[in-house]
Amino acid sequence: MQTDTAASKRHAREYELVYILQPNVDPDEADKVATRIQDVVARLGGKITKVDSWGRRRLAYPIKRATRGVFVYVRFVGFGDVVTELERNLRNADAVMRFQSVRREGVVDLATVAVDPEEVKFTRVEVPAADEEPEPSFEERLGLTTRPREREEDMMGEMDDEDIGAEVPPEVQNEPVE
Repeated sequence: MQTDTAASKRHAREYELVYILQPNVDPDEADKVATRIQDVVARLGGKITKVDSWGRRRLAYPIKRATRGVFVYVRFVGFGDVVTELERNLRNADAVMRFQSVRREGVVDLATVAVDPEEVKFTRVEVPAADEEPEPSFEERLGLTTRPREREEDMMGEMDDEDIGAEVPPEVQNEPVE
């Protein structure tokens, strides 16, 4: 029979969590998801040990008709109930497209886990830049329409007639075009 101290001591484990936010997520909505993760882990007696924002990336396949997403990596130490509650909260968050949690090897003593305050800060999600390629429409994905290309002059940059003529050999420049 186990003693009371051995029975009351629970083994903490280290977990990794990656979640993907929608590509057009509002920064305030992303902050709400991050705050929710911090609250759940702290409330259930766990500790976040590392947070890494991987930024806006291309998805391997479309998810909910999106080809890009905002990836966030979180490593934390806790018990099994922390993972269950985190997954329940992420499943209910509208901004989260996908998530995956994985248990790492070994058992950890929660009291000896050292946390660097710089590594556990959630960075604010940035609004996509205007020059970033927007999501293709439904018709564009099907190949029914195409986006208008930039004018050839804009694509070539600021080239003078002298620069263009310099690329063509002189004997070819004066030949008539058929």
